[in-house]
Amino acid sequence: MNYQRELDQLLARLEEEEKVPRLLLHSCCAPCSSYVLEYLSAYFEITVFYYNPNIYPESEYTKRILEQQTLIGEMKTKHPVSFVAGVYEKEKFYEMAAGLEHVREGGERCMRCYELRLREAARLAEEGGYDYFTTTLSISPMKNAAKLGEIGQRLAGEYGVKYLPSDFKKKNGYKRSIELSRIYGLYRQDYCGCEFSLRDAQARRKDPEKQEN
Repeated sequence: MNYQRELDQLLARLEEEEKVPRLLLHSCCAPCSSYVLEYLSAYFEITVFYYNPNIYPESEYTKRILEQQTLIGEMKTKHPVSFVAGVYEKEKFYEMAAGLEHVREGGERCMRCYELRLREAARLAEEGGYDYFTTTLSISPMKNAAKLGEIGQRLAGEYGVKYLPSDFKKKNGYKRSIELSRIYGLYRQDYCGCEFSLRDAQARRKDPEKQEN
């Protein structure tokens, strides 16, 4: 599936019908959400849902969630953007990751982590009566947009809320997120978030020849 083409067609229909649906946007961090909010707030009333039990250590979690809230408060958007904080359920992440601690980043552990976070977003979207849900994760060049879309569509079937097709790295989305990070002075972390990605990032800093994926 060409997720960007699907999204373009959907946005064109919304404009034609003059509809402003409600979107629950799972966010992994402020930098990744910056472009997505700039882009989608012209079409949706957005609630940013910060649910990332994978983040390690807790001080990093606190830093990232505060940065997310600050960005939302400072950004000027066409339609309202609100914020909901998920519970920091780190034990759920470690339970999910058991036995996969040494799998390389981008492997099965990451796929399960995608689903852990997207499932909670789908559950909350159903509970809150949202029209769509999606995630900012696909903006990263290191994230598997096809797998995210596959998981999102499956969960949409389970929870009865439409998954917004997306691959936010398209249309120079990642590049724009870097520009917006500079504009808003955002903290950009140098690892995905979990203890294992931090371990891998530290190893790469010691040996630059190591590749992430």
